[in-house]
Amino acid sequence: MNSIIEGALQRQSAAAAKAQADAAKPDLLLLVHRIPYPPNKGDKIRSYNLLKHLATKYRVHLATFVDDADDWQHVPTVEALCASSHFVKLDPTRGKLRSAKGLATGKSLSLEYYRDAEMKRWVARTMRERGIARVMTFCSVMAQYAQDFPAARRVIDFCDIDSDKWRQYAEKKKWPMSWVYRHEARSLLDYERKIAQDFDASLFVSAPEAELFRTLAPESSAKIGHFSNGVDTEYFSAARAYDNPYAPGEQALVFTGAMDYWPNIDAVKWFAEHVLPRVRAAVPGARFYIVGSRPAPEVLALATQSSDAAIVVTGTVPDVRPYLAHCVAAVAPLRIARGIQNKVLEAMAMGRPVVSSKQAFEGIEATPGRELIVADAPDDYADSVIELLRNANPAMGQAARVQVERRYSWSAHLSPIEARFEC
Repeated sequence: MNSIIEGALQRQSAAAAKAQADAAKPDLLLLVHRIPYPPNKGDKIRSYNLLKHLATKYRVHLATFVDDADDWQHVPTVEALCASSHFVKLDPTRGKLRSAKGLATGKSLSLEYYRDAEMKRWVARTMRERGIARVMTFCSVMAQYAQDFPAARRVIDFCDIDSDKWRQYAEKKKWPMSWVYRHEARSLLDYERKIAQDFDASLFVSAPEAELFRTLAPESSAKIGHFSNGVDTEYFSAARAYDNPYAPGEQALVFTGAMDYWPNIDAVKWFAEHVLPRVRAAVPGARFYIVGSRPAPEVLALATQSSDAAIVVTGTVPDVRPYLAHCVAAVAPLRIARGIQNKVLEAMAMGRPVVSSKQAFEGIEATPGRELIVADAPDDYADSVIELLRNANPAMGQAARVQVERRYSWSAHLSPIEARFEC
């Protein structure tokens, strides 16, 4: 009985000590465009790790949107990291209507899509009642909620240059969408430049991304920096047993990512059309697995149109690691990309050879030919994949794992951020 009482007292004492330590932390407002959990896609991986890190240094007050009904179940997980939090349902229909009105009046579609009066009121009330002097903004569209507080120290993690993605979209689309995307590229870049000039620091996902933005916003060059993504190498590790999701004899090539995201859709369509036929002609046992949530109709069509089940679209899976652990190679044939691709880093962490396009490789610290393969032209891409299918290269996977362990620790990348608030 005494041991039970002593244990309870110790837990109460620890809880009290934690509450006292938390009370001593300064307050910080964190604005995120999508609930930062679960960490199952690129931006959520980054925002979740950012939130976890900031919560060790500050009392975090989080304001975020929820754009997927399945994500409401994760609200308690996020709340546990925050001193206070506010979650707003993002209605796609209303968002698109706001974007359409924005287009008609010359405004940014993205900013209008994320404009919300309830969010603005909560932010204003929290800033006033808590006397918050530090604001961290994740993604350019959330900066609109920090604009009214110039007295606070404001830092934005742009992640990628969103305006440049729209520029790339415009180059790939036909009129009238090419015109719409060019409009968005121009209007959003104007806004990004204004934010960079007004805020105290602007951060990006890689040194090349930061350098590109310096050329686009030279007036803010001195305030532009970056911090790279990291990888949870304990989670993404081949040093444990995974059930094999592939059929006997299959030589699996895998692409992972959210499959309602247009750059991912474009990538798998390009691979299926320009690379896979030549690969299959050389290695009939090869199969292309597209692993990711919410596959768009045109992605699903790839599976139905492929002969001999050459393409498999899984949809959402509970765990991508078995697909990576048992594949011959991961492919990342993105033609449109900004920043660092988590799908490449995660496959490398799992010790798998990766065949990446130049766009997907940008910003990643690795040596082509040693830790991964970089190819762009369809024939070059196919030749690289065929070589891996015919001759396994475990040394490349091992070197990739070592490189990720050496260069992509979240704690190392995130630790300098708080200095941005203390200058």
